[in-house]
Formats: sequence, C-alpha cells, structure tokens
Amino acid sequence: MLTHNGTTAEMLDTSALLQSTWDFMKGRQDWLHSPFFPVLFSFAVYLGFSLPFVILDLFCSNVSFINKYKLQQQSRPTWTMMKVCIIQTVYNHVIFIFPLTVAHWYWRPVSYPTLAPSVFKVIVDIAACLLIFDFQYFIWHYLHHKVPWLYKTFHKVHHKHTATFALSTQYSGAWETLSLGFFAAVNPMLMGCHPLTEMLFFIVNIWLSVEDHSGYDFPWFTHRLIPFGLFGGAPHHDAHHMKFKLNYAPYFTHWDRLFGTLHQVAAKLD
Repeated sequence: MLTHNGTTAEMLDTSALLQSTWDFMKGRQDWLHSPFFPVLFSFAVYLGFSLPFVILDLFCSNVSFINKYKLQQQSRPTWTMMKVCIIQTVYNHVIFIFPLTVAHWYWRPVSYPTLAPSVFKVIVDIAACLLIFDFQYFIWHYLHHKVPWLYKTFHKVHHKHTATFALSTQYSGAWETLSLGFFAAVNPMLMGCHPLTEMLFFIVNIWLSVEDHSGYDFPWFTHRLIPFGLFGGAPHHDAHHMKFKLNYAPYFTHWDRLFGTLHQVAAKLD
C-alpha cells in the first residue's frame, strides 16, 4: 500500500517528467512554430496508433488468441479498403486541415510559458476537454442522423463501412473532418490549457477515436478500465456502425442514456 510520502514522491516524479518533456519541446520551438507541425503531428500520431491494428487485421486473421477479441469476426478489412481510407485521410489533411492550421498559425501565435502544468491540472483539463468534446460530438452526430439531408450530404460517407477498423476512423468528408477537428481544437482554448496539455489532449483524443474504430475489444481498452458502464468504447461504437440509430456519443454513455439511444453491448470474453 502506498504511503502518503510515497504518493507525494510519485507525483513529484511525474511533475518532473512533465517539466523535462516541456523543456525538451521548448528547445525545439522551430518545430512547434512551423505551420506544418500540427498536421504532421496529428497524422503521425493517428498512423502510429492505427498501425498495430492494421498488422492484426492483415496478418493475424488466423490467430485464435487475437480473433476472440474481434468484434465482427466475419468481417475483415482488406488492404484495398485500408488504402482508400489512407488516401481520403491524406486528402482531407492536405486540402482542408493544412490551410486552416496556416491561418491559425498566422492569426494566433502561441506563447510558451516557462513551467509545465501540474499533473493534477493536466488530468483535470484533459478530462474536461474530453467531456466537452463528447457532448459536442453527440449533438453533431445525433443531428446528422436525425436530419436526412445532413446524413446523406455529410455523414453517410463515414458509414460506408458497417464493420469498423482502425483506418476507418478518419474516413469522412470535408465537413465532418473540419467540424470534429474544430471541436477538438477549440476546447483546449476555451479551457485555457497549457500547450503541453493541449498536445496531450490531442494524443488521448486520437487514441480514443482509433480505439473506438479498431474493431477489437481487448481487455486493456478504456471501457474496461472505467467502471459502471460510463464509457462505451469500441463495442459501443461498432454497434453504432452496424445499426446506425443508437450509440451516438463517441466515448461516454451518459448522453445516449439520457436521450434513450443507448444500446449496451456484451464485452468479449477475456
């Protein structure tokens, strides 16, 4: 059992790690100031998180230990399907996201404080940004399913695949890409987050999105770690892609519970 002193020491070690990380990043402000950095950073993190699932889908289809965690075992993405998704993601990043990051870089220069944020501040701010994003996405998603014109015009492309796989995460049209990107970008600004917290939020948000679309239900996934069914996770979102008219929230379950659109999915056996 951890003593109070032990807990304090661990917090100090974590704070020191945050400060060291922030000092390292500040020493590379040429990267951080570049208008190319946000696009390359988000794309690299997205591919990095997706790659393990790509390997599982392409090379481990006959491994029973892996297959027992596959949500839709009858459906396997092909390399052609993945390639189409990658091309769409690159297109969206180059044609739509990059010009906006250049405009943001020009009109809103970022200042870099000397000190890193505290561990507590990082956790609270990331949790707040996730909860706000979850609400924004739920409303956006709900409307784009309930209003036929919105669905057919903007959101239908993302539902091309009824069985999720990691690279389908960002397979969407320009409006959806920009809308969700705007939500993710504006929330840290509304919260007044430290630049390091903002980057950590982007990393967490990208991971949760990829996890949602991974098509797997591994024992270490986020919804297994958060108790009481508060977090839907991959089974929650995979059910949405199968049945369309339920589970609109990306992460947490409370909005679907309140709106009567929650469909609980039994977890895979460990």
